[in-house]
Amino acid sequence: MTAYLLRRLLLVIPTLWAIITINFFIVQIAPGGPVDQAIAAIEMGQSSGLPGGGQASGNGHANAGVGMVGDSQYRGARGLDPEVIAEITKRFGFDKPLHERYFDMLWRYARFDFGDSLFQGASVMQLVKSSLPVSVSLGLWSTLIIYLVSIPLGIRKAVKNGSAFDTWSSTIIIIGYAVPSFLFAILLIVFFTGGNYYDWFPLRGLTSANFDTLPWYGKITDYLWHITLPVLATVIGGFATLTMLTKNSFLDEVQKQYVVTARAKGLDENKILYRHVFRNAMLLVIAGFPATFISMFFTGSLLIEVMFSLHGLGLLGYDATLQRDFPVMFGTLYIFTLIGLLLNIISDITYTLVDPRIDFEGRQ
Repeated sequence: MTAYLLRRLLLVIPTLWAIITINFFIVQIAPGGPVDQAIAAIEMGQSSGLPGGGQASGNGHANAGVGMVGDSQYRGARGLDPEVIAEITKRFGFDKPLHERYFDMLWRYARFDFGDSLFQGASVMQLVKSSLPVSVSLGLWSTLIIYLVSIPLGIRKAVKNGSAFDTWSSTIIIIGYAVPSFLFAILLIVFFTGGNYYDWFPLRGLTSANFDTLPWYGKITDYLWHITLPVLATVIGGFATLTMLTKNSFLDEVQKQYVVTARAKGLDENKILYRHVFRNAMLLVIAGFPATFISMFFTGSLLIEVMFSLHGLGLLGYDATLQRDFPVMFGTLYIFTLIGLLLNIISDITYTLVDPRIDFEGRQ
């Protein structure tokens, strides 16, 4: 198993390289790069100089190796002095040749140096660190609740297959699956955040303004108070898939010969179900854990972050895309990909913990 894990860890390197490289060259053909954004801001009178006061790329690293530079005229730059355009291009670091920017990006990313944001006046790592607690909170709590509810419910539905409980529980989870998370979030906001009904929960942020002055138990309570509604809105549609997967996995296993033999020997039904069937049925469920966590961690929480004013990684990456803030775009992409690859490795380890008969090393 050690050799297998070592190979998987080594495989992370070329995978990261391929994803970053492909996206690097795709961005080259995308219009409206950061230099265009800076020129547009100057011409519209929104800035007396460069966005971020030119601080974003003062170390020469802020461009993350990308941008539409070339020799062509920038959009909207006809009314500006060519020397101003040249200075903007140089400050953002886009005066360098394409290959030089590419290899500079690879070298810095290998050292986890993602440079500075072009428009927010802070390093990419600072922005990620400030946004990470929100995304981790939403992703971790949502995934944990979904698994804690869906697995026991799926097992119960398998045991009571065809009963009234199976029918009405399926109806409820399918309705929940059909309700968009943002619509459920709106309902929660209207009913529980001080609208025309109840004022039970806060509408904005992950903590209160006086969070630092609270005792430790007050901090826990305040945190849970703020995270309740965003988590509920995130998990509403997440139960159906995992519950039905668990149910079908158990139904498939209980019909196998080893279960029939165990029952014929007079073994207790709970021992058969949780000692033998559970180990085999959970393999498919565990296989879906990385995808479930990643969807909750990144893509699934974007609208929730917007609606509850939570500054997480999803919102950070979305804003960076709109602003063409390439260092933030590529930095978050790099981190997202790395976390996803590591979660897949953790999933393989969990396989062997659930069923020691699985030997990845022997398959090589």
